[in-house]
Amino acid sequence: MKTSALILFLIFLSSQTFSQLVEIDGIPRDTSFTPYSAWMKIKKDFPDAEIVKPHLPENVKATCDLVYASLLETKYGKRDLHLDLFQPKSEGKYPALILIFGGGWRSGSKAAQGPMAQQIAAKGYVTATVEYRLSPEALYPAAVHDIKAAIRYLRANAEKYNIDTDRIAISGSSAGGQLAALVGMTANVEKFDGYSANMNQPVSIQAIIDMDGILDFTDPNESAKDDDPNKRSAGAYWFGATYKEAPEKWVEASPLIYAGKTTPPILFINSALPRFHAGRDQVIEKLDEYGIYTEVQTIPDTPHPFWLFHPWFDQTVNYMVTFLDKQFK
Repeated sequence: MKTSALILFLIFLSSQTFSQLVEIDGIPRDTSFTPYSAWMKIKKDFPDAEIVKPHLPENVKATCDLVYASLLETKYGKRDLHLDLFQPKSEGKYPALILIFGGGWRSGSKAAQGPMAQQIAAKGYVTATVEYRLSPEALYPAAVHDIKAAIRYLRANAEKYNIDTDRIAISGSSAGGQLAALVGMTANVEKFDGYSANMNQPVSIQAIIDMDGILDFTDPNESAKDDDPNKRSAGAYWFGATYKEAPEKWVEASPLIYAGKTTPPILFINSALPRFHAGRDQVIEKLDEYGIYTEVQTIPDTPHPFWLFHPWFDQTVNYMVTFLDKQFK
């Protein structure tokens, strides 16, 4: 079975709800977070929730597992990183949206963002779901470097993929939302650049969509999770240290500290759970000082991973497309 097919199988059929490390192509992967495992956790409180399945619209073409970067010297040898691309079939230049999956910086797959990418592409956008290295494979800031490499790849191949490089947005859910905000706010921060092909290409982003991604790691909901040594937090796994052990890393990865006059417009789409809004209001206050547009859409009575399920999926896509159209069209 090909790697992509195996990962897709794990994403949609895995019934594991606990951390499970397996090796795929010699790389350790945590398969615990999938749409199915998330559904298992919420179905008691949300019995009408249904997992959103991929469906390629007729006016969209897909190109899967494009290699956007080849890392030659990693702990696990040569490592290709992939993205799935969805394009309108009609000719012309289109704005682009890069979608970053969530899973606590430890689990998950780009396949989980596929249904959303497919439907947004049908509205006149080139969309790309991006693989990045998770904490069992590489600690922070490897994921940030990977996503910026994907942006450079898309810019370098803009003519091929009909992308208007003046209109590129990034979105993410949960951990992916934190990463999308961090990447979108740090175009000129060298420590997050990494090394890849196409280093001559800029990594600037013109709009950000954050779905329940925290913006402040120092918030007690995140930084105070490691009081129990037997239950390590997702943040501690990603940073390789708890907040008490290395607070500078937790601060450095907080998008809040980079919010300022060069930050692009941001849409926040939030669940009903306040803990996933950490840092949002402070970011909005900062951006208000510079007249930068922000928008908050809170979907009531929702679980954290609402974007993976009906009846909230279509509403989420509509919020995203309306915001993108306002910025780009």
